Amino acid sequence: MRMPQVTTTVAVIAALMSWPAYAADKTVVLDVKNADCVLCPPIVKQSLLRVKGVNNVEIRQADQMADFLATVTFDDTVTNAPALIAATTNAGYPSQLASAN
Repeated sequence: MRMPQVTTTVAVIAALMSWPAYAADKTVVLDVKNADCVLCPPIVKQSLLRVKGVNNVEIRQADQMADFLATVTFDDTVTNAPALIAATTNAGYPSQLASAN
């Protein structure tokens, strides 16, 4: 007689385990140094896209004299800003979080 209760409990547990964990996407802007040639921004972008959890990278430059800025959207349950900074630094382009002006 306990079989229907056990079956129901197992079904509920299986349903709960199959729900995806919803991660929060986070976006940061990195101020990237040493990216002073036309080939540098694609290298920076690829170094960031290789970080597990990164969903999108946009590289821009305010003007020809400014540092490049990398806007990175990532899953904050998988990676974090220090890992992104390490990725660009290891590729030869030290970066830091851009200050909000």
